[in-house]
Amino acid sequence: MKDWNGKRVLILGAARQGLALARWLSLHGAQVTLSDMRTEDELRLARESLAEFGIDWAPGGHPLALLDSTDVLCLSGGVPLTLPIVADAVKRGIPLSNDSQIFMEVVPCRTIGITGSAGKTTTTTLVGNMAKLAHGEKAYVGGNIGDPLINYVDTMQKDDVAVMELSSFQLDQMKISPDVAAVLNITPNHLDRHGTMEAYTAAKARILEFQSREDAAVLGYDDPGAWSLRDKVKGKLFTFSLQELDEGLNGTYLHDGLLNLRDGDAYLPLILREKIQLRGDHNIRNVLAAFAIGHAAGFPLDAMLEAVEDFRGAPHRLELVRELRGVCWYNDSIATAPERTIADIRSFDEPIVLLLGGRDKDLPWEELMQLVNERVDHVVLFGEAAEKIEKAAAGLGSGMRRFTVARANGLREAVLKAAEVAESGDVVLLSPGGTSFDEFKDFEERGERFRTWVQELS
Repeated sequence: MKDWNGKRVLILGAARQGLALARWLSLHGAQVTLSDMRTEDELRLARESLAEFGIDWAPGGHPLALLDSTDVLCLSGGVPLTLPIVADAVKRGIPLSNDSQIFMEVVPCRTIGITGSAGKTTTTTLVGNMAKLAHGEKAYVGGNIGDPLINYVDTMQKDDVAVMELSSFQLDQMKISPDVAAVLNITPNHLDRHGTMEAYTAAKARILEFQSREDAAVLGYDDPGAWSLRDKVKGKLFTFSLQELDEGLNGTYLHDGLLNLRDGDAYLPLILREKIQLRGDHNIRNVLAAFAIGHAAGFPLDAMLEAVEDFRGAPHRLELVRELRGVCWYNDSIATAPERTIADIRSFDEPIVLLLGGRDKDLPWEELMQLVNERVDHVVLFGEAAEKIEKAAAGLGSGMRRFTVARANGLREAVLKAAEVAESGDVVLLSPGGTSFDEFKDFEERGERFRTWVQELS
C-alpha cells in the first residue's frame, strides 16, 4: 500500500516498533489506534512521546470491537498470530502488516535482509559496518535491532542502502523480499510462538519467497535448515561454510586458517582467522556470512576487510564484562535458546561456570545437558525454566553427572552463587538458553543488569 491517507490502522503493541510505525503512519495521513495490554498509567511515557499526532489509544487489552473501525491491522514484533483479535481480523478479511513490510513497500533504495535462529544481530551489525564504510551516511542499519527503519525511510535516496535484521515474527506478515536475502541457520527456536518447526521454517523462508531473478540469496551451507531452502532461491545463490565449498558453489569458506571468497572463476583470499577478534566457530561463520552478504551487495573489499578487522562484537553477545581475581565474566544474554548456549560453550577451552535459565520456549534441553556434562564444571540455575532444566540434568542418569547444580532466586543471586564457586582460570558464562521475560523487559535489560551486578563484585 502506498497511499495511507484516511486509512484506519490498528497497531497492536506500543513498544519500539509500534511507536515508530504509529508516528510514520500519522505523518502520512492515517487514522491510527494503538492497542496495548498495559494500563493507561504504564503507557504514560509512550503516549507523551506521540502526543502531537492525535493517535487514539486502547490500553488494557485488545477488544474485538476495535476491528469494527479498522482497515489494516499491524502487529508489533512480539504479538502472536494466535491472539483472538488477530484470528478475528483474518476471518473478517482485514489485511495484516507490520513496520518492516510497510518500510519495504516504500523504500527507494537497495535492501539487505538477514535472518536466522542465531547470529543475525552480530552478522547484521558487521554488514552494517561494511555498508557504512562503503557508503558513509547513505547506509542505514535497523529492523529488529536498533531503530526501526521506518523512522528514516522518508529521507532515504535511490543510491542509499538499508541493512535489516528480520525476525520470524516480522517475516510472518511480509510479502516483499529484500534485494539481498540471507538465511544464516534454522534451528529450534520460538516454538512457543510458531508451534512447529515446519511453521517456524516457513516464516524464515518468506525472506526468499518474493525475490526475483535479479536478486541474490545467501544461505548457510553448514546448517541443514538453511541449506534446505536452496531450491527456493530465484536469483544468484551464495553460501558460506567452515569447510571448502563443493565444486560449482559460490561464496565464502575457511581453509587452513584463511577465510576465502569464490565467485565463478574468481578466487580471493580474505583474512586470517587469527585476526578476527571474536570467539568461537559460530562467530567465524557470522564473519563468513557477512563477507558473502557484502560481496553479494557489491561492497568494496577494502570496506569489508576494515569492518571485520575492527569488529569486536555486538553488546550482550559473548561480551567480556570484566576479569576479577583470574575469573573472566562473559555476558551472552542474547542466548535465548539451548542451541545458542551450545555454541557458546564450544567457544571456550577454559573451565566454565554456566548461568542457565530464564523463561522456557518449549525447546529441548537434553542435547545441551550432554555437552554441559562434558564441558561445564558448575551450573547455576535461575528463573522459570530452572525446574525443567534440572529435570533434563537428572535425565543424565545416576552417577553420570560431572557438574554441580545450584538453584538461585533470580539472576542477581545467580551471579553471587557463581562468584562463590568460580576459581582463577575459570570463565563465568551468562548464556541462559531461555528468554528474559520472567524477570526483565528484554534480553538487553537482563544483560545490562548482569553487567552491573558483576561490576559490583569485590
